[in-house]
Amino acid sequence: MSNQKKRNFQIEAFKHRVVVDPKYADKTWQILERAIHQIYNQDASGLSFEELYRNAYNMVLHKFGEKLYTGFIATMTGHLKEKAKLIEAAQGGAFLEELNKKWNEHNKALEMIRDILMYMDRTYIESTKKPHVHPMGLSLWRDNVVHSVKIHARLLNTLLDLVHKERTGEVIDRGLVRNVTKMFMDLGESVYQDDFEKPFLEASSEFYKVESMEFIESCDCGEYLRRAEKRLTEEIDRVGHYLDGKSEDKITSVVEREMIANHMQRLVHMENSGLVNMLLNDKYEDLGRMYNLFRRVTNGLATVRDVMTSHLREMGKQLVTDPEKSKDPVEFVQRLLDERDKYDKIISTAFGNDKTFQNASNSSFEYFINLNTRSPEFISLFVDDKLRKGLKGIADVDVEVILDKVMMLFRYLQEKDVFEKYYKQHLAKRLLSGKTVSDDAEKSLIVKLKTECGYQFTSKLEGMFTDMKTSEDTMRGFYGSHPELSEGPSLTVQVLTTGSWPTQPAVPCNLPAEVSVLCEKFRSYYLGTHTGRRLSWQTNMGTADIKAVFGKGQKHELNVSTFQMCVLMLFNNSDRLSYKEIEQATEIPAPELKRCLQSLACVKGKNVIKKEPMSKDIGEDDLFVVNDKFTSKFYKVKIGTVVAQKETEPEKQETRQRVEEDRKPQIEAAIVRIMKSRKILDHNNIIAEVTKQLQPRFLANPTEIKKRIESLIERDFLERDNTDRKLYRYLA
Repeated sequence: MSNQKKRNFQIEAFKHRVVVDPKYADKTWQILERAIHQIYNQDASGLSFEELYRNAYNMVLHKFGEKLYTGFIATMTGHLKEKAKLIEAAQGGAFLEELNKKWNEHNKALEMIRDILMYMDRTYIESTKKPHVHPMGLSLWRDNVVHSVKIHARLLNTLLDLVHKERTGEVIDRGLVRNVTKMFMDLGESVYQDDFEKPFLEASSEFYKVESMEFIESCDCGEYLRRAEKRLTEEIDRVGHYLDGKSEDKITSVVEREMIANHMQRLVHMENSGLVNMLLNDKYEDLGRMYNLFRRVTNGLATVRDVMTSHLREMGKQLVTDPEKSKDPVEFVQRLLDERDKYDKIISTAFGNDKTFQNASNSSFEYFINLNTRSPEFISLFVDDKLRKGLKGIADVDVEVILDKVMMLFRYLQEKDVFEKYYKQHLAKRLLSGKTVSDDAEKSLIVKLKTECGYQFTSKLEGMFTDMKTSEDTMRGFYGSHPELSEGPSLTVQVLTTGSWPTQPAVPCNLPAEVSVLCEKFRSYYLGTHTGRRLSWQTNMGTADIKAVFGKGQKHELNVSTFQMCVLMLFNNSDRLSYKEIEQATEIPAPELKRCLQSLACVKGKNVIKKEPMSKDIGEDDLFVVNDKFTSKFYKVKIGTVVAQKETEPEKQETRQRVEEDRKPQIEAAIVRIMKSRKILDHNNIIAEVTKQLQPRFLANPTEIKKRIESLIERDFLERDNTDRKLYRYLA
């Protein structure tokens, strides 16, 4: 099989000529032309499309494709010119209807013609790269109808007029307009854009430019925004009904530019109705509308944010620098919290929790809270007010909410160490007087402070609670070892670790003999069980409950300070005492003694002793007697309750000095830490690094940092560079 010789076969064309009728092409075209006329005249029911297809097929087969193609174009052009005249003749509203009708007829005819000329479409047109039948039919419609001199401008003006009518409230035939705009799209994207979309956008721009000027002169800001939002919604709706989807961004951009972007400044600053007015009057709906509209334009939200920030800072500045509003620390902080709640609600409700607005709000609060140097003290006083016993109707959950809000303000403080100083003093008074809502609430706040500032910030505060617990155990041990003390006066001692509690100078005071004996027994017990310790009595921080009998045998239990107890116990042995005698017997310092006597003799309803002569101030020549006529509807009477008060100016200066002293070692420690890791650093960088490191606690003063650097140089921790005096080296 493999050895057989392969044979090649070749098929040749017929040798004889095929004779074609010379008039074949003309005759066949006449048949096809007549069919096209019938199709356009809507008289195609008697046509045999199979026969017509074969005729067109044969013409192409016999190389008469060009004749067929040009004939089809000429015939269709003739018909379209006739249709154009009919459309031109239509008047008023019938114009668009006639155009739409003829367009539909043309499309139907074009489909039939394309089917007949399908073979030409696939072979002749494909090989000659001419436009296919359907695209050519659309082009012919465009050139002979749409771009007809008498139709082109009229068509555009009619469409724009209909859109204008709809914008001014008239009802139009949306279906008809949709068909016409779809015709533009079918003719090609460039036809839609050039013949309709661009002029439509220009007309829209002019319409909204005029309308926005009318609105802004006649409406307030809220009403203007409502109308702008309505227009925007209408345009989006219009696109959905009868425009190309790609037009949506373009037309909304026009509305945004003309109605929002071009009037932003005027809108936000509009008198009695602009952004500030909305903020002052909690107009959440209008604020939300402004946010949603302004976010659509460049720099829109930045404009809203800047005005809000400016207003918030100005309002906050007035709030914290007004001497009248600073008189009551609790009210002062409550106003801050109310403003914070208000802006939190605005940002969450109207501004979609926008992070940039939250940051702007935070920076504004930080700015104005630190304008008042007493903010740390006032925030601590607010906490003290909330955590003291006697607050009615506040549940644990509500206390927790209040603490969270306080922590929010605490984060804004630049001088957190000043807050710590005051908070420690106020906490000490609450713990020692037993006037705290609950230990859980106190510890909860300490946990929050620890989370915020670290263990170092709260270690001493936690130590105070430890001391209170240890003291309870100590007292149980003391009374357990002295059963004989169960009768007579009882003593409760809180043993405070010196480093954990606010340092206060020990104020001298002669305790009554009954109490002094108990104190000595406790001292012996405590020092006997703890070696190497020293006790010093802080009588100025103590309280006492004493039973008193007044005229007519009226009995009361008085809750007083230790100093007040010392004064009252003197009247067991004397009916009348002078100021000098009381001072000599108790040895209480004059300022403390005067305050003590004032609370016992000059406060209405609490005046258990009388003063001669009667006046609000205590004089050194005054005489004091027991007020036998004292009455109260309560058996237990509190006198001169220890409450945290706003500091006087000298006390404030003293606290400030203590804070400054406490800062020095912290600044030095930061400098040493930085220099130890960097070895060599210039002056400006040290200042920047130290400020950054200490920022969580306080804002370090550059002058103080410079002094601490000098101190470290003197103590050989650092040295200056020999050539560059602004350069420092670390000495290991």
